Amino acid sequence: MTDSSATLTRTLRLPSLVLFGLAYLAPLIVLGIFGVIAQTTAGATPSAYLVALVAMLFTAHSYGRMSVAHPVSGSAYTYVRKSIDSRVGFLVGWAMLLDYMFLPMVIWLIGASYLGSAFPGIPTPVWIVSYIVLTTALNVLGIKVADKANFLLMAFQMLVILVFVVLSIGSIMGPHGTGSLFSATPFANPGTGLGPITAGAAIAAYSFLGFDAVTTLTEETFEPQKTVPRAIMLVALIGGGIFIVVSYVAQLVHPGGDFANVDSAATEIAVQIGGNLFAAVFLAGMVVAQFASGIAAQASASRLMYAMGRDSVLPKKVFGRLNPRFRTPVINIAITGAVGLIAMLLDVSTSTSFINFGAFTAFTLVNVSVIFHYFRQAKRGIRLNRISYLLVPGVGTIICAYLLSQLDSNALTLGLSWLVVGVLVLATLTRGFRKAPPEMQTAEAALV
Repeated sequence: MTDSSATLTRTLRLPSLVLFGLAYLAPLIVLGIFGVIAQTTAGATPSAYLVALVAMLFTAHSYGRMSVAHPVSGSAYTYVRKSIDSRVGFLVGWAMLLDYMFLPMVIWLIGASYLGSAFPGIPTPVWIVSYIVLTTALNVLGIKVADKANFLLMAFQMLVILVFVVLSIGSIMGPHGTGSLFSATPFANPGTGLGPITAGAAIAAYSFLGFDAVTTLTEETFEPQKTVPRAIMLVALIGGGIFIVVSYVAQLVHPGGDFANVDSAATEIAVQIGGNLFAAVFLAGMVVAQFASGIAAQASASRLMYAMGRDSVLPKKVFGRLNPRFRTPVINIAITGAVGLIAMLLDVSTSTSFINFGAFTAFTLVNVSVIFHYFRQAKRGIRLNRISYLLVPGVGTIICAYLLSQLDSNALTLGLSWLVVGVLVLATLTRGFRKAPPEMQTAEAALV
């Protein structure tokens, strides 16, 4: 039983909020999907991250405006519901569910790809199943591995990244390197173009997922209407800076996009710059990061489904139940684990595109919600800055919608099919769209 009178305590300031956001991003992921983006862009990975960063900065601005307008622990679902329409908000929440359902699968696939590369005698599906079984068992037992404020994991990741950059510089300046740290080739070369770079940016956006997570701590932050927008922008800027620098030096060490295995390309580079010893350290970093992230992602997905079931957005008898012994949503955890098995049929590029469909849908509509908010306030006689509430979110909408169109065709097919199912569910819940849908709890509310 919860105390309805209990409130969250405001204890966080800007540095803590930024550190939380960066920890949630898991910066090591830039190396986890480096090979996929390098192959897609034909060796222009930093350009893909630069384009993705621009898109994220426009969207970060829109998240900041919405956090000012609605200073509560929220998400894209909350902002769209309050600014545009409850039914559109429902569909955004439905699209976000696709993210939550497939995110553990992608995490397990990336981790398994690196283990499969290190131990080629063991088939990758064995590693995928091992990840799923172990994380599912831990989540059923109710063991909580913090996916928020996990600063020790963040420190370990940053250490691995720092060593990677230093060794890369040493390799570049060494006798077998180019001898120069400054080159335009990682950003543009004869083999690539705008199309491949934007396609790579659509994948690179996966690395930024979670930059908006600081909005979940709005009610625990001092002066949230000023602090939260700043934190969102700083997380996107710092995270994007890390991604661009790391991908730049990695692309200098290994020009082009040809690898023995694109899904675990960074291991190949790790061996090249630091030998087997650093490759082992790098592998340990990837495995630990993916394992911890997988536990947190599966827990989040299962609790989002539980919240939706409890609120009758999904069938309550199936999704809205807790196991009486473990007090965890065992059925939902098992469903998420079962979805993870699809990883055995996919590669990293396609699976990350699935995630980004829901993300870009949410990002696009958050930008649109700022524009709607402007006109709603104008009707009340409140004048807002046109650049902040019309121009910037308008550009953000166009960029995010364009990157959405650049996703893998399989991801677009799956995503659109998922939205069609969401429309049918919405029609059922609202009796033919004649009433407002039930209000769905956001994932962060479900995890409290």
